[in-house]
Amino acid sequence: MLGSVRGDEKRAEQADLPESVVAVGDGDPAAAAPDGGTVRLALVVGGLVLAVLLGFGLGRINSGGAVAASGPLDSALTGHTHAPGTGAHSHEAGQAEATEAGGLAVSRAGYTLVPLAAEFTAGQAGELRFRIQDGQRRPVTRFAVVHDKPMHVIVVRRDLSGYQHLHPTMAADGTWSVPLTLPQPGIWRAYADFTALADDGRQTATTLGVDLVAPGGYAPRALPAPAPSTTVDGLTVGYQGSPEPGLTVPVSFRVTDTDGSSPTLEHYLGTFGHLVALREGDLGYLHVHPEPELVDGAIQFWLTTPGPGRYRLYLDFATGGVVRTAEFTVLVR
Repeated sequence: MLGSVRGDEKRAEQADLPESVVAVGDGDPAAAAPDGGTVRLALVVGGLVLAVLLGFGLGRINSGGAVAASGPLDSALTGHTHAPGTGAHSHEAGQAEATEAGGLAVSRAGYTLVPLAAEFTAGQAGELRFRIQDGQRRPVTRFAVVHDKPMHVIVVRRDLSGYQHLHPTMAADGTWSVPLTLPQPGIWRAYADFTALADDGRQTATTLGVDLVAPGGYAPRALPAPAPSTTVDGLTVGYQGSPEPGLTVPVSFRVTDTDGSSPTLEHYLGTFGHLVALREGDLGYLHVHPEPELVDGAIQFWLTTPGPGRYRLYLDFATGGVVRTAEFTVLVR
């Protein structure tokens, strides 16, 4: 049976977000009043600045305000939204990162994933501990909360089996930790999906990846064939979508009970579902955006596949206070 069951997770504490910064001038009230020429010049310059700002704002509205990012980020944070009726589309040149797979490197965008231990005993409970470091090798301790959590960790074996979605906690020194059991021997991939907050207030969303090892005899499993539906704990989850290389397309999932009725879907991580997409071969972590509400009763996402190949989709959703995972193989030509 495809899927896994997890109990309700407690909401993480809010990350320490930076305070708003307001620039205040050093005007001297005793200074002499400007002459008429200076006033006219100021008005002209002010009008030009206003025109530029209005043009910039209109340009952002016309372009949808999309911001390229890596990983399944909340659209409210990234500014990436899709109007009703939007179909498959490509991103502009300035958003090239949206079509690239993440999680392929331990360092990216000025941040590095540093595991404190990478070897586990198969089938034995352990703990994953790591830090995120900046370009000066300082531990990063400020993160934005995305999908209700400041850090999402995905673990999967290199044959794309054994998927786990974890939420570690961070100590004061920037060390993240979470219980982890690798059930089978082999090479596993761990992804850290986060949005770091720099000292100057910049937000950098990225996904870093590192290999974990569970020594022992490794017998890789064949990837299941593509199928339009799967069953998880008696629930049927149907998949609909036609991903195309280099395009952002809608994919949707509909959950039905044994009698064909639709169970009540509950919010999980701020939406009705959380989707992780991985590419077979290099295990590239794909760019996904969720719709905040159900679309005709289905959970909908926007998926960008960088090229042809086979991909594995992992849908986390909640019913009856239990989080379940439905898995799908998708062929992109």
